[in-house]
Amino acid sequence: MLTYRDATPANLPFIIALIVEDSVVAIDDDPADAASPAYVDALAAITADPNQEMLIAERDGIPVGCFQLSYLPGLMRRGMWRGQIEVVHIAAAHRNAGLGSEMMRWAVERCRARGCGMVQLTSNKQRLDAHRFYERLGFAKSHEGFKLYL
Repeated sequence: MLTYRDATPANLPFIIALIVEDSVVAIDDDPADAASPAYVDALAAITADPNQEMLIAERDGIPVGCFQLSYLPGLMRRGMWRGQIEVVHIAAAHRNAGLGSEMMRWAVERCRARGCGMVQLTSNKQRLDAHRFYERLGFAKSHEGFKLYL
């Protein structure tokens, strides 16, 4: 069984290492730089925002995964709030043990408890295993995503 807690700056090397380990595109993130002001400030901004959470999933006190939850107000559907799940990662040594499913079920329930009427996420088009994983959890491919880097 997993337990969940807010990420701290001490968790940044773990989180950045998971991001790098899972990346299917070229990125310049480096776990060796995890203490840099850019990462520390980003985590501080997430922590300070009551509609954001960066969470660590632990098994027997050992970090095994992470994810970010954002709670988004909206005007569609009579002001329905949405939960956005991002930065979803399970350490390679702990995959295929049901932990990702457990973590995602917990994240969905956390969004429900916050009053969200929908949970959404994006996944890189190249991550076909992740797409099958999310579909098994009940997520539907309902939209096409677009990004514009600035």
